[in-house]
Amino acid sequence: MLNDPEMEEIVLGFTEEADALYEDLSEILESYEDEPRQKKLEEFGQVIDRVMGAAKSIEAHRTGSFCELGKTISYKASQSMDQELLNIVVAVLFDTVEILQKINQKIIKSKTEEIEDLNLDRFGTRLRWLSEKFQNIERSSVAFETSTLESDGKADQKSIDDLLASLGL
Repeated sequence: MLNDPEMEEIVLGFTEEADALYEDLSEILESYEDEPRQKKLEEFGQVIDRVMGAAKSIEAHRTGSFCELGKTISYKASQSMDQELLNIVVAVLFDTVEILQKINQKIIKSKTEEIEDLNLDRFGTRLRWLSEKFQNIERSSVAFETSTLESDGKADQKSIDDLLASLGL
């Protein structure tokens, strides 16, 4: 769909909206650095969720997967009280936004999400490390989860692992 001439206007609209939301995400993280409050991490998750939904609707799968990882990590981090870990999370979320911005520029220029000039393996290692740190945190969204699969945290951890695999990380 990204390179479908009939969808060009929709894809352009997505990239413009995504650019604005990526700026919002950076501002949320900067605000968190000035005044660390878990609510900011939940807000980050809500904003990146908007990009994720739009990305999936135009079949920008890589963008959608990165957004979903950012959303899950930010929601789980919002429940942690470990400030040192949260500092690492914020750095990784900044990196996530930067990667998303580069992918967005690639969509604009070449109608593809492929980016060759980034070391995503190192980034994937950090994401896996973070996901391990959050294994015991069950909730990965603002919504209250009551399903039995989610209540033991295993299905949620599997979804993080699946997302990393889908990105080749």
